[in-house]
Amino acid sequence: MDRAEKALEVKHQMGINCCQAVLLAYKDELNKTEEELLRLGSGFGGGMGCMEGSCGALIGAVMVASLSGNADTHKTRTSSDILHQFREACGGETICGRLKGIGTVGPVCACDDCVKNAIRIAEPYCRSAS
Repeated sequence: MDRAEKALEVKHQMGINCCQAVLLAYKDELNKTEEELLRLGSGFGGGMGCMEGSCGALIGAVMVASLSGNADTHKTRTSSDILHQFREACGGETICGRLKGIGTVGPVCACDDCVKNAIRIAEPYCRSAS
């Protein structure tokens, strides 16, 4: 099972948010316990709880890159690169509500697809991918 499948499985089985699902998919790389990762990502579901903030899956990808030790954490370039890749993969959006189609014509990218995209984008920043 690949990381994206694993993330979606735990997301649906445990009822966790997109950020938590992305973080747990990289548990083996991050040197954190499951409980620590769940707490770290807990506030980022539903666009920071109001669908007006950044997608939790996107935030999870940035956290994975930062925690993995391979990202240049002294520069914002890694976060910027991840943001731009995510925006491109998710129909030009990064805000949770817009991705879900709240107040727009319709959904741009479903939550599960956002999680898959975030995992694919985070992968090059992890130790095992280097």
